[in-house]
Amino acid sequence: MKKILLLSDTHSYIDDRILDYAQQADEIWHAGDIGDISVTDKLAAIKPLRAVYGNIDDQKVRAEFPLNNRFILEGVDVWITHIGGYPTKYNPAIRAEIYANPPKLFICGHSHILKVMPDKQLGLIHMNPGAVGKHGFQKVRTMLRFELNDGKIENLEVIEFKK
Repeated sequence: MKKILLLSDTHSYIDDRILDYAQQADEIWHAGDIGDISVTDKLAAIKPLRAVYGNIDDQKVRAEFPLNNRFILEGVDVWITHIGGYPTKYNPAIRAEIYANPPKLFICGHSHILKVMPDKQLGLIHMNPGAVGKHGFQKVRTMLRFELNDGKIENLEVIEFKK
């Protein structure tokens, strides 16, 4: 079993409350728009980090992290990208691949809108943790945490911070 903290769209912002939640995870996943590389440096100093770059990220971040990160953990096929869309509205850049070889868990950021929904046609779960940074239109900053256990996604929890 692995406890995962999923966040996105930090836009160079990190605070002690985010870091406190990071301490409780086994792994931290960042779905892009990191901003300053110091954000991921702080997270990686706490726990293992998996991340992708987003559209606002500079060359330093892009040199450190890929556009897409696909892996299997605890029997769950995971795909993280920043601009991925959501069920029935996938980004055209990844649409063919996701239909040909769908993961069990598809994660993206970008919209700043927290969303967890199934794609019944592809048999996957889509997650977007919303935005935990202070830049953007969102009124509540959000992250997700959950567990991966023997091929299952369990104990999903929304973490909210007032802006």
